[in-house]
Amino acid sequence: MAVNSSETDFESSQGKVGARFIIIQVLVVLFLWIDLLLIITFCMRAFFYTNMRYILFAVTLLSDSLFLLVSDILFILIGFNLNIQTRLCAMLYIISSQANFVTIVTLTSMVLERYVAICLPLRHAELCSTRNTLLLILIINGLSSLPCIIFLSIFFASATRNFYTQVKGCHWQIFVMHEWQNHLKSAINQFYFLVIGIIIVVCYFKIMKVAKAASGESRKSTWKGLRTIILHALQLLLCVIQLWCTFVESVVFKINISLFINVRYFNYVTFILAPRCLSPLIYGVRDETFLQAFKHYVLCGLCKKAMNLF
Repeated sequence: MAVNSSETDFESSQGKVGARFIIIQVLVVLFLWIDLLLIITFCMRAFFYTNMRYILFAVTLLSDSLFLLVSDILFILIGFNLNIQTRLCAMLYIISSQANFVTIVTLTSMVLERYVAICLPLRHAELCSTRNTLLLILIINGLSSLPCIIFLSIFFASATRNFYTQVKGCHWQIFVMHEWQNHLKSAINQFYFLVIGIIIVVCYFKIMKVAKAASGESRKSTWKGLRTIILHALQLLLCVIQLWCTFVESVVFKINISLFINVRYFNYVTFILAPRCLSPLIYGVRDETFLQAFKHYVLCGLCKKAMNLF
């Protein structure tokens, strides 16, 4: 009876893991497909190339897609206990970290763009020009690279040459050579969280002040911008919480493996997949201009007669 009970529990556990794996893959493929359609829509309209808001939106879609793809590969490797060479794992970690921080910093930049559009409308064309947008993208990538560069530079300085050819499970903790690296990583993440939080709060209250003083169409547009910032704040909160999930998982891993698997699955769905589905919602659905262009190309892809609808 004990053996049968153990086998039943094992089969139930395996079935649960299999069901979760299928759900994750369906969600990842769905979000990647939506992001691809939105990127195609952006590329098909020249108008979007000259608007900072849409350019930053496209940058977010690209970084989200890359992050989803790499994080899903890591999820599969961990889920099936597959080991790879450390140098390959380092490449995956660099891509994942860069893409994740690009999304976070770009979303913060989009909040600032909304602040300029609403609170400084006369200077919006000057500050948010195409040239400044390209410069901003370079700054975004530079700021996004810093956490990974700082963390891995310590690893590269400490690891032996043989370490790169070792075959291990791919997780960021294999790059921790000193205990204080964890504290440094935590400090960097908290610093980014603090700066981003201050920017969002300041922009929110500034726009709130303008919204109360505005009237008519201007008031309606301002409140719409305020709602956009709230959605960005929620998205950024989920993204930043994801930076802390690894520390929670490392603690849970030492307590109970089964609990670790459940926590990891919850974190992946809540703090990795969920924030990535908000980007299409904020600018892909709520933005009337982009929505009409999106409908046009999607319907044209399904039916040639749809060309006359838009």
